[in-house]
Amino acid sequence: MIHQYKLNGYNIVVDANSASVHVASDVSYDVIKMMDKTSLSTEDIISRISAEHGISEENSRAVIEDIISLKEEGLLWSDDPYESIANDLKVKQSVLKAICLHVAHGCNMDCEYCFAGKGDYSGKSGIMSIDVGKKALDYLVENSKNRRHLEVDFFGGEPLINWDVCKELVKYGRELEKKHDKIFNFTLTTNGILIDEDVIDFTNREMGNVVLSMDGRRTTHDRMRRTKTGDGTYSKIIDNFKSLVKSRTEEGAERKSEEYYMRGTYTAYNKDFAADVIAMADMGFRETSIEPVVSKPDAPYALHEEDLPKLFEEYEKLATEMLERERRGEGFNFYHYSVDLEGGPCIYKRVSGCGVSTEYLAVTPTGDLYPCHQFVGDDEMKIGNIYEGITNQQLVDKFTKQNNLYTRDECKNCWAKLYCAGGCAANNYHSNGDINKVYKMGCELHRKRIECALMLAAARN
Repeated sequence: MIHQYKLNGYNIVVDANSASVHVASDVSYDVIKMMDKTSLSTEDIISRISAEHGISEENSRAVIEDIISLKEEGLLWSDDPYESIANDLKVKQSVLKAICLHVAHGCNMDCEYCFAGKGDYSGKSGIMSIDVGKKALDYLVENSKNRRHLEVDFFGGEPLINWDVCKELVKYGRELEKKHDKIFNFTLTTNGILIDEDVIDFTNREMGNVVLSMDGRRTTHDRMRRTKTGDGTYSKIIDNFKSLVKSRTEEGAERKSEEYYMRGTYTAYNKDFAADVIAMADMGFRETSIEPVVSKPDAPYALHEEDLPKLFEEYEKLATEMLERERRGEGFNFYHYSVDLEGGPCIYKRVSGCGVSTEYLAVTPTGDLYPCHQFVGDDEMKIGNIYEGITNQQLVDKFTKQNNLYTRDECKNCWAKLYCAGGCAANNYHSNGDINKVYKMGCELHRKRIECALMLAAARN
């Protein structure tokens, strides 16, 4: 299976099963299209290509021979070697390495589109105690087997309303590192209102990544991300974010890592979202991300299938602008356009997917376990707790043994499967009631992002 498209002057051909990417000449592109989409003989293709492109039949034949060589090398129209071993790969990867600690089911903001029920998970409010947090870290270590590098994300609601517990848990994690020969990588996800010098200093010293929630332009941000009294929050967070990012990236600063990224959401109110990403870049935020809202179809801010042409246009506009800025020495990164064509995710990860319920779990303030943070609050998706461990093995088995790239209803025949790894199980579940039934609009958008990412990679090479 191959996929062909033209973008920003590049003719790109993707081989689905090998994940090979080819930048083709006009002649090669048309030859591949004829070979793939028609039943024309080699001689008929030679005759037609020579006439359409004004080249000799000898040159046309040479192009076809090169393409056949790529096919023989397994770089075009390759076979799929992974379907028969997908389940075994998934099971082998099913060792816990990361937890999302919901240290606060509560928030100091009132975002209209919040998947977490305005931060308290639809009435299930609570603050994680230090004892529950320590037990959660113990659980992670005990179930990580031979994995040495472990990940912990402080999440909410808004985790900074329980900041002292976050700090104590980092301290406890450092003790566990020495005791068990583990390495913890801590991440903080925050809306930014409570960021102060203590937060900045501590995260720089102790946390490998900080995720900052911001939707872009002031008007965009304030429309959806408001206080409990209905006021916009842009003015309350922008200076805090600038201070944190500056301290995290300036030369000579004491820090655990330079990593951070701005994480936004776009809705029907800002279908011109490329402008929001560019606005963040113009403010000096070089690590950016913006996601399409996932909501009920009747929500006033919901995105619909008829919006796709406009959204595709915005992704292409963003990619083109990024390339132009790179060439001027003013480049910035967009999370979904980061693709490594040589050393990207291993085949285990590409076939197994994101690790929901297998490598990754979410822990609530009371110690309940869920497959990931986006399932928290749905009682039917609770799989256990940090004291008893997994109590709903049947549900875990659905994620371990019945959820991979080849169990999704449309992934097997999708050209982007080895770049997407099957998409988000939570989005599938919340949109269709089934972790293996794909969220189609999400797939359409992700395929477009991959096209843009591959075009950028081609341009850089």
